[in-house]
Amino acid sequence: MRVLVACEYSGRFRDAFMAAGHDAVSCDLLDTEVPGPHFKGDIRELLRVDRRWALMIAHPECTRLTNAGVRWLKKAPPGKTLVQMWRDLFAGAEFYRFLRDAPIPMKAIENPVMHCHARELIQPGKRQVVQPWWFGDPFFKATGWELIGLPPLKPTNKLTPPKKGTPEHKAWSAVHMASPGPDRWKERSRSFPGMAAACAAQWGGVAEQQRAAA
Repeated sequence: MRVLVACEYSGRFRDAFMAAGHDAVSCDLLDTEVPGPHFKGDIRELLRVDRRWALMIAHPECTRLTNAGVRWLKKAPPGKTLVQMWRDLFAGAEFYRFLRDAPIPMKAIENPVMHCHARELIQPGKRQVVQPWWFGDPFFKATGWELIGLPPLKPTNKLTPPKKGTPEHKAWSAVHMASPGPDRWKERSRSFPGMAAACAAQWGGVAEQQRAAA
């Protein structure tokens, strides 16, 4: 099965699907961190020349869509203007809709808890929220998926979260406690290997079942 992993530089989802026997390619404006099939550039350009994908996993930029940043639409952060904030919101919503409307039968689009303006612009479908620790990755990071033609993910290796206030709980919260800096967004957006493997096994299996039934 041909799998397109959009907006991924880490290569983790791509490599998980390749390990499961699929023909997977990642795409991002950045170089891939791990050597492998990768298209460096705009996903819109790639889809204009190649639409023969059975499944797409997409991680679109969510900075202007998430409810956590809605305050910046009323008072812009230092160095920015409200015009820029709203322009970025419209661009982010348009890109999300482009990915959702791509002519690919099965799609999983990662998304945050959206603020009211983003919801109005995007009209998101039903959303499943999972945690990395459901799949053996000892971290807290609620991850939302809008699923099209795919079933919800099932936990594969559910860990027991540590108690609040303990050093272990602090370690599990590393994503949220990342130090400010130019690479903070990059570290916070990095995919988790356990979740990637579960997606490859479960969603890749759905595609194989559909092919066998055809």
